[in-house]
Amino acid sequence: MKVCHVITRMIVGGAQENTLFSAQGLVESGHECTLMTGPSPGPEGELLARTGAPDGIKVETCPYLVREISPVNDLKAYFFLRNYFREHDFDVVHTHSSKAGIIGRLAARAAGVPVVVHTIHGLPFHPREKWWKNRLYAALEAYAAKHCDRIFAVAQAMVDQALARNIGTPDMYQVVYSGMNLTHFLTAERDPGLRAALGIPEHAKVLGTVARLFPLKGYEELMKIAPDLLRAEKDLYFLFVGDGELHEKLKKQAEDGGFADRIVFAGLVAPSEVGKYIAQMDVLAHFSLREGLPRAAVQALACGKPVVAYPLDGTPEVVMDGKTGILCPPDDTAAMTEAIGRLLADGALRERMGSAGRELVRGKFAWRNMSDTLIAAYEKLLNDKALRRV
Repeated sequence: MKVCHVITRMIVGGAQENTLFSAQGLVESGHECTLMTGPSPGPEGELLARTGAPDGIKVETCPYLVREISPVNDLKAYFFLRNYFREHDFDVVHTHSSKAGIIGRLAARAAGVPVVVHTIHGLPFHPREKWWKNRLYAALEAYAAKHCDRIFAVAQAMVDQALARNIGTPDMYQVVYSGMNLTHFLTAERDPGLRAALGIPEHAKVLGTVARLFPLKGYEELMKIAPDLLRAEKDLYFLFVGDGELHEKLKKQAEDGGFADRIVFAGLVAPSEVGKYIAQMDVLAHFSLREGLPRAAVQALACGKPVVAYPLDGTPEVVMDGKTGILCPPDDTAAMTEAIGRLLADGALRERMGSAGRELVRGKFAWRNMSDTLIAAYEKLLNDKALRRV
């Protein structure tokens, strides 16, 4: 097969890693794969600059495919992609992320690509967004759904939310859990040398996060409860893995609160190194208010670390309350403080939840399982279309 994956940006992020593994699985199975992306600047870092593209994957850039709504660029991106798809005669176009998903599906269908599919990594509408934007995004997603053959979703919650907005029909959807290279996480161990390099004492307890330092990722809520957590746990440190526009604001907030010496900003970490940092944590906090399926939670559980999170979107599909972690009502600082405090104080509870989490994710989120499932879906859709033409 000849397949083109299309994504808005190849920043360091979950959707981007997912897409890269999907592409890698194709070429390793003997298929042709092109990865089309828009420009990828930003504080999150460029994924391909850090990992490189796997051998055999052709990487192309559409200069007009930008994250922001831009009617002029969006129209240029549509024509650019339509012409590119026509010239290269793809069997399958697989789009990712909302902007690339809308423009890419319309362009692929106009170009006559036999099979057009899309993955929902996270929906663009959510309760914290302006009502009119939610209505616009839902209408665009519903229109784009009419121009594709299959919609994959990284969690059942994404399917339910999309159908509730009349996006597509139930028979169009297929849940394919986001694949990851779990080896780095399953084998990661506590490392006194890394802790020392980070300035974290060997005896200290560590509450960690792995997320972009951006709004809606839960950092504001975590900073609110930091003083109470530090009063309860005298030797507690915070380890923030990631970077973004909130970096300076969070740093100043910690300085003003008198606990700057207890927060370690690890910055951007190569995907293959993230497991080493999670292994230094005792608990992962993931208070994201908008998520498809939280890769950070899966990665923490693979490291044997319990997770405290909100029961939003696909999170309860991996953070099972009382089994692999604790779920708290959004913005309930008392519940958040209590849950984290309980885990930090009880080593046996952490061990039990972490072990259950490791068993849950070990096979379910292996990236080759994801890739094989997608390839089988492409082949079936192509075969079905060929039969219908006969």
